[in-house]
Amino acid sequence: MEKDYDNLKNKLEKDFSWPSVYMFKFIVPSDNQKIALVEKEFGDEATINIRQSSGGKFTSITVKELMLNPEEVIKRYQKLDGIEGIMSL
Repeated sequence: MEKDYDNLKNKLEKDFSWPSVYMFKFIVPSDNQKIALVEKEFGDEATINIRQSSGGKFTSITVKELMLNPEEVIKRYQKLDGIEGIMSL
């Protein structure tokens, strides 16, 4: 898993100029508690869009927030990895 974060960090350093608005995308089971856990990890300035799948079993969460550097992005992903059933895209 750590190697994935190293690869992500390299890509972020190469493809973005920092600070930058970064778009996070997650898919979680349609459970209000899990959705709330994702939402609470982001600041008031973040733009959050939530959409339920057509079957209703999953919810897509897209978040745009100003990040200062690649390390901040990776820390956010690491915090959210603890949510059961979350998929980071």
